[in-house]
Amino acid sequence: MSDDMHTRGVWPISRRAALALLGGAGLGAVAAACTGKLSEAGSTPPASSGTSAGGTTTGSSGNAPGCVLTQEVTEGPYYLPLNILRSDITEGKEGVPLQLDLQVVDASTCQAISGAVMDIWHADAVGVYSGAVPLGPNSSAPTTSGTFLRGVQNTGTNGVATFKTIYPGWYTGRAVHIHVKVHLDDQTVHTGQLFFDDSLTSSVYRANAPYDSRGEPDTTTATDSIYQQAGASGAILAMKRQGTGYLGTMTMGVMT
Repeated sequence: MSDDMHTRGVWPISRRAALALLGGAGLGAVAAACTGKLSEAGSTPPASSGTSAGGTTTGSSGNAPGCVLTQEVTEGPYYLPLNILRSDITEGKEGVPLQLDLQVVDASTCQAISGAVMDIWHADAVGVYSGAVPLGPNSSAPTTSGTFLRGVQNTGTNGVATFKTIYPGWYTGRAVHIHVKVHLDDQTVHTGQLFFDDSLTSSVYRANAPYDSRGEPDTTTATDSIYQQAGASGAILAMKRQGTGYLGTMTMGVMT
């Protein structure tokens, strides 16, 4: 099924049904052994599609935990178990294009996991989540509807799930980030957050609308407590230019 088909409507399905539709090898199945050592500093999953337009990869040299168990953090207040099966989650939202190639490996064997179900969700370019409600009576966050910038994909035989989205915006009190959950056999085996290099974020925001209308984030990674819980520099996506946007990659080690 094409991304165009997915974006024409919401497909609320179970995680097990998502696997069946994509013809996975079975939740929790482990693919052939990875080539090389994914736990080596700077290792990143291969791009599954698209051609890089060149440029320097940005992000910490420790950005891919590989065989190391990826640290758990809070899912936050904006998770919605919608189970919308699609790789293109933009729903027409304006912003700098971002392709995410996120790999899941067994933390004890370093083998890629095929058929894992991955949820991601994040704020739009002006810092708003779909389906969000104010966090309290004094919150300035608007109530929103829709399902933009949320989606579910299965990992392929190389353990990679690919999403087409936009560079996230910021909101008060948090560094720029993307939420992620990984499920095996209908069990959540990882809940985490992925971060961006602050200097890259500044560059993107200064040069592109609508980011430039809001100025710099009020919270950097260094002052974000969840960033530290997530493994600090180990939670920063490896980023490089791709066309008019970016390709971001990360390897997450989970226990099966």
